[in-house]
Amino acid sequence: MDSSGGHYLNKEAVLSPLGLARMFQLLLGCTIMALVSHSAGYSATYGTFCMFVWCFCFAITLLVFTLDITRLHTCMPISWDNFTVAFAMLATLMYITASVVYPVYFLQTECPDDDCEVQIYRIAVTVCSAICCFPYGAEVFLTRAKPGAVVGYMATVSGLLKVVQGFVACIIFGALANDSEYNQYIATQYCVVVYSLCFSVTVIVVILTVSGRTSALRFPFDRFVVIYTFFAVILYLSTAVVWPIFSFDRKYGATARPEDCPRGQCPWDSKLVVAVFTSVNLVLYFVDLVYSQRIRFVSNSTV
Repeated sequence: MDSSGGHYLNKEAVLSPLGLARMFQLLLGCTIMALVSHSAGYSATYGTFCMFVWCFCFAITLLVFTLDITRLHTCMPISWDNFTVAFAMLATLMYITASVVYPVYFLQTECPDDDCEVQIYRIAVTVCSAICCFPYGAEVFLTRAKPGAVVGYMATVSGLLKVVQGFVACIIFGALANDSEYNQYIATQYCVVVYSLCFSVTVIVVILTVSGRTSALRFPFDRFVVIYTFFAVILYLSTAVVWPIFSFDRKYGATARPEDCPRGQCPWDSKLVVAVFTSVNLVLYFVDLVYSQRIRFVSNSTV
């Protein structure tokens, strides 16, 4: 028993729907890593990324589950609820990505050398990875902001969108780094500056909220978030116009994919990915701006 008369261990961390979701996350994550290590295997950059996703999410989930069941999270100088819901949202996005990337690069339509064992293991990895998206999504659903409840900012729609915006920006950066030829024109370099600026501020917002330090600032943090989101919409709107012009207009680039472009090493493909996800982030920031007008969040580290 602790000094307040409660139990040292938190049984709700196991018996509650949230606890069950986390146990399923751990079970499926452990299964995936065992299958990959045993026979499914991975290689190259895409395989390493998938393995990183599964190991990273499993490690953080195990840490969260342990701290929750032992109540040790109360000793940490962070906003626990903000941290857990932000991680659950990030893990959902990472698992969705890995569940798409892994089969695309490692599953084949036919068994090589009449040996289907590796193929079966890889199918099992893909299925388990896809299923694991649901327990993480369930955690987001269970911890999201509900009408009348006092929650941290990350549990609101606007807070969850910040995580998605940052993740989409990472996809854009990955495409930019994959021979996108963005340094050919000043206009495309401007787009890279916009992506970097918006991503940096979004990460700062998330870090300040998770660390519970927003109340220490000398200006209204919620107003800053709304103003920043407004400018982000304007900036992304400009890139959504500029990037396609300087990438696909006949004067600056190719309107169609070149036939001699190798898969995975084609600048045109990278440019297309940047263009698509620029539009995606523009929509996300606009929706974020709309929801930001309707919320008030608590910036206390105890929430």
